[in-house]
Amino acid sequence: MIDGVKRVAAFCAGNEGGNPAGVWTGAALPPEDTMRQVAAEVGYSETVFAARDAEGEGWRVRYFSPESEVPFCGHATIALGAVLALEHGAGTFALRTSHARVTVDGKAEGAAIAASLVSPPATGQAAPPELVEEALALFGYTRADLDDRIAPAVANGGAGHLILALRSRGALAAMRYDLDAGRALMRREGWATIALVHAETPRRFHARNPFASGGVYEDPATGAAAAALAGYLRDSGWPETAIDIVQGADMGVPCHLHAQALPGQGGAVRVSGLARLIGEGA
Repeated sequence: MIDGVKRVAAFCAGNEGGNPAGVWTGAALPPEDTMRQVAAEVGYSETVFAARDAEGEGWRVRYFSPESEVPFCGHATIALGAVLALEHGAGTFALRTSHARVTVDGKAEGAAIAASLVSPPATGQAAPPELVEEALALFGYTRADLDDRIAPAVANGGAGHLILALRSRGALAAMRYDLDAGRALMRREGWATIALVHAETPRRFHARNPFASGGVYEDPATGAAAAALAGYLRDSGWPETAIDIVQGADMGVPCHLHAQALPGQGGAVRVSGLARLIGEGA
């Protein structure tokens, strides 16, 4: 494995929880095969690689799960913002992904680092009924489990997600599915995750994100899905444009995310949270 992979928990709930990401920074990105190997060896849902951007100011970034490259990853971007703030001081850092240009802010606040990203444009549209039925069957849900205030949607805030809003917190807690069947569905449709959410109030959401497309049963905090959800809610007339998301509780990994949909149909979303170093790898 290449040297210098830092391990960072993103979207922490105070001093606990958070979704771990690998973060590597250097003068030039390693070869793609090396990045894939490193991500598999680190074993987190994502590892982000960042190097000075040869096409301009800022950083060129790529994201890898243990099984695949992903176009954008929110929690790894928050983790990268924390590392860049520690290495270069507080500030706003311009990032160029393989598909978009985004920014991440980072600044130290005691033992924790506060970070926020501005996503690519966040869009959503009604999900085809046949895909909704297929996804419901994957989890053993039925139409009666859905919250009719939030129509199922295919949404994108840097990566694609199917959003299914559930009527009860209990149904969310009971989430189970077959990893191989989920992987086949998500890869066929180009979804990074399926975002299962429950609106406790118009502002407070609970979420779970199966990430079978990347070979991960569940992601404890999913910033890209938070951006997709907040953007879809804004564009569909939800009463709140800023939402708080509680995720990871059913995994024993508490995570807190805040998503603020910026003005304008299809506009970006600011996703914020806390991060902390949890070690470094070789």
